Amino acid sequence: MFVIGTDTFLISPLLPLLQQTFHIKAGQAGWMVSSYALGYALFALIAGPLSDRLNRKKVMLGGLAAFAISTALCASAYSFSSMNIFRFAAGVSAAFVTPQVWASIPTLFPKDKILRAMGIATAGLSISQLLGLPLGSYLAAINWRIPFLVIGFLALLLVGAVWSVFPNILPEEQRTYISNPRSLLKPYLQLLRSPKAALAFTAYFLFQFGNFAAFSFLGSWLSVSYRLDVSEIGGVMLFLGLGNTIGSIWGTSLVGRIGAKNALLIGVMFNALLYILLASVSNLTVVKAGLFFIFSIGGTLFPVMISSLQTLSSTARGTIAALTNTLMYLGTTLGAAAAGELFEATGSFLSIAILTFISLMLFLVIFTISGVLPKRIKQQA
Repeated sequence: MFVIGTDTFLISPLLPLLQQTFHIKAGQAGWMVSSYALGYALFALIAGPLSDRLNRKKVMLGGLAAFAISTALCASAYSFSSMNIFRFAAGVSAAFVTPQVWASIPTLFPKDKILRAMGIATAGLSISQLLGLPLGSYLAAINWRIPFLVIGFLALLLVGAVWSVFPNILPEEQRTYISNPRSLLKPYLQLLRSPKAALAFTAYFLFQFGNFAAFSFLGSWLSVSYRLDVSEIGGVMLFLGLGNTIGSIWGTSLVGRIGAKNALLIGVMFNALLYILLASVSNLTVVKAGLFFIFSIGGTLFPVMISSLQTLSSTARGTIAALTNTLMYLGTTLGAAAAGELFEATGSFLSIAILTFISLMLFLVIFTISGVLPKRIKQQA
């Protein structure tokens, strides 16, 4: 999860450098984020149900091998088009890896260890922002191709580790995609027939759309407004990674005290306003502190949203997880594309902050109306 997470978020601080390298405009640069996310979003819906019918170890091995190759190929990109093709392929590959992590944990661990194992996997994503992003930025200061080669090499090492250590996990029922291809989409259709589920997932998409619209162009904003180079941008990213990690680890205790609904209302409203504030100030120290708080809150609220969505069905948790991943990356795709057009048209991060503010407010209204959010979420030791 650390390797996949680092690759997912790596492009943001590199956008200004890649924009210059490929001689493209800011509106086009956003597609280097969107191409990866689009590949993931399109294939996660297929990868989830399909992997339920196969040996999860083999699916993970195939996905990791393809991920290692496609990510390393990004280092050989000679044009904007070739970079988008390789990023799309990396996204497709990642879509076959991460679902296996979440789906394997309940099978491999006893009930009293599942939550801890989930926490370790989630921490991999958080730490990728804390350490992976800055390290990638510092390596890119030497040459932008190096981070992609390093991630590809690490993924190749993981192929060997999974082959040696990971057990075979066979499907509980012997079904194949070829014999009943329509069954891959049937669980999603059944789930979304519920108005409650449809509203909740629509709200979740809006949250990710606004969230990644802002995140995708943080690097470009810091480059234009504060004249930071790629390694300095990585230093700023360290603060948001630290915030996200702290929120992920210790945020649940705060949610337990004030309640899930109150935490979501206060946290989302605070973040929406804070983006507007940060886009209006000219002090880099304030920006670092603001990003730390924004991502601390995000790390705290993410488990609240995921736990709430998981209550929609007790028999389709895998389907819910796959749909959640797809909507997150679809939000990334469209959010980054929209932010790129706004940034090119206005030259100001404030326009993106306003878009994020509107998206987060719509999320809050629709998610609350859906009724999926419990007042309190039970905590487990």
